[in-house]
Amino acid sequence: MQFKVLSVVGTRPNFIKIAPLVKETKKRKEIRHVLVHTGQHYDKAMSKLFFDDLEIPKPDVNLGVGSSSDVTQTAKIMMKFEKVLMKEKPNLVIVVGDVNSTFAAAITARKCGIKVAHVESGLRSFDLSMPEETNRILTDHISDFLFTTEESANKNLINEGIDKNNIYFVGNVMIDTLLKHKEKAQKSPILKKLNLKKGNYAALTLHRPSNVDDEDSLKYILSILDAIQRKIKIIFPMHPRTLKNIKKFNLFQNLKNQKNLIITEPLGYLDFLSLMSNSKFIMTDSGGIQEETTVLGIPCITLRNNTERPVTVEQGTNLLVSTDKSKIIQTANKIINGIDVKGKIPKLWDGKAAERIVNILVSRLG
Repeated sequence: MQFKVLSVVGTRPNFIKIAPLVKETKKRKEIRHVLVHTGQHYDKAMSKLFFDDLEIPKPDVNLGVGSSSDVTQTAKIMMKFEKVLMKEKPNLVIVVGDVNSTFAAAITARKCGIKVAHVESGLRSFDLSMPEETNRILTDHISDFLFTTEESANKNLINEGIDKNNIYFVGNVMIDTLLKHKEKAQKSPILKKLNLKKGNYAALTLHRPSNVDDEDSLKYILSILDAIQRKIKIIFPMHPRTLKNIKKFNLFQNLKNQKNLIITEPLGYLDFLSLMSNSKFIMTDSGGIQEETTVLGIPCITLRNNTERPVTVEQGTNLLVSTDKSKIIQTANKIINGIDVKGKIPKLWDGKAAERIVNILVSRLG
């Protein structure tokens, strides 16, 4: 029996996670698949480039919500998504990750009586000041299928009273995408374009509200970068949110004085994967990059006080050093001076997570 699955994406990490799932659903005659893009990320580098790089088909529906406050954006998605659900009448809605699009689509589907599958379920930072943490918890507690990436996620869900029969440890779809495109990414011209050589630079991503929405916090991080760029070139593909706040707080002068800090526009998936895999180390406040660097074997300095992905610290190359300036600079200097950061690839991060997910859905819904 054929059933209809509607998948929802909205941001760069969503695109990376949904790509292998789209590919797997297309293989199964039992599944009719519809792809909805909320438009949460809408500029070319944060959206279209990723669809092109990851060979994701053009979305069947684009809600075009754009940027606004968390509450307004969530409400816009819910109102527009309800109309899509009424028209499409899917048997299941798949959401990935922890962004506003994730929760908004999940709660709308639930209120319309449609089953929900949450991919990347159970991750917890235990920090409710993070908007993503709220999205994770609420999405998990209204989902019918909870697909997890690591054992800690299983424990979190069971501790919160989730029925263990609805929890499936399947691996990591983000890693499915990385392993598929790793070789292709090495053909990217980004190193030549930026005049870089393998291992002679660090890369940086910065976008979380706690780091970039507050003027003092952003100034503090820029002062950390100033110290590190004196020792190694830093490549900084700047997120639109970060750029907006640097303009708002008039901080461009702080950047102009950092001659070894190279700012670029946001990069496509293949360019950034090449940049990561050839770097000396990464500095980031992104959850997904903690996972990607673990598989790539690249040291990752996480500019946060917590992580919802503890397996990357316990088994991988993630160095959770808090936002303490002296600790971050000390850790960066150790890597620059040749400290060996070793890790291993976590269980089931083998490129087959999407296949496992689709097999489970077909067996339960078909």
